[in-house]
Amino acid sequence: MPPLPPIVQALLLINVAVFCIDAISGPWLTRLFALWPPGHGLFMPWQVVSYAFLHGSVTHLFFNMLGLWMFGSELERLWGERRFLQFYTASVLTAAAVQLVFSLLTGMANPLVGASGGLFGLLLAYGMTFPNRTIMPLFPPIPMKAKVFVAVYGALELFLGVTGTMSGIAHFAHLGGMLGGFLMIRYWRGQPPFKGRRRF
Repeated sequence: MPPLPPIVQALLLINVAVFCIDAISGPWLTRLFALWPPGHGLFMPWQVVSYAFLHGSVTHLFFNMLGLWMFGSELERLWGERRFLQFYTASVLTAAAVQLVFSLLTGMANPLVGASGGLFGLLLAYGMTFPNRTIMPLFPPIPMKAKVFVAVYGALELFLGVTGTMSGIAHFAHLGGMLGGFLMIRYWRGQPPFKGRRRF
């Protein structure tokens, strides 16, 4: 197993440390750093980033960190630290923006926590970068090409979000993370809706 690249390693350590602090310190971290809907008395600007370091359970943390390791490590080795951090941040911010819009439209008052927006951006990037690589997901445990895996998960998130299935999960934030990742790659490549020279 290759060594963890530095940004992925730092994100893993920070997320685990914050989860441990949150578990022993009570609800004040969630009140300050979860992403609360706009207009809510607890909403603060820094929450569009800080929410991505909080998790609601050990299972939530485990699967997000597993995905970060699986998909993020190779992308960071390919892109380098700076570009990887830019991409991850863009996915996190776009996931937050989509969730805030969704909250305004639906009147939802629940806070958002978790690195899933950043993870779904990495998932999309992995599928675009290594489309024909065969991977074995945990759910379902069926080998498939990366591009198929991304398409299936994206379609599933859209379906669950539109139908309101599994309402405790921020499906549109996940889709927002994928959108942010897609736009960042298009920007780097100088493709529409962005113009200019290729940045890769």
